[in-house]
Amino acid sequence: MKVLVDVRESKALFLMELLNNFSFVKVQPLTNEKALLLREIKESVDAVNLVKRGEMSARSAKDLLNEL
Repeated sequence: MKVLVDVRESKALFLMELLNNFSFVKVQPLTNEKALLLREIKESVDAVNLVKRGEMSARSAKDLLNEL
């Protein structure tokens, strides 16, 4: 299982040290840029799922291109 945890900078070192002491946990820190990218991708996937369920309306590609 993969878990993304958001930790205050002041506590990050403590948490990393704690997690590294567990043999069954593999820790891989993310840069702020990668964390932001993951968050934006998740939001996009959530929006697509809302459109598929009919809970949100989508714009057509033609409308998008016309706006540019």
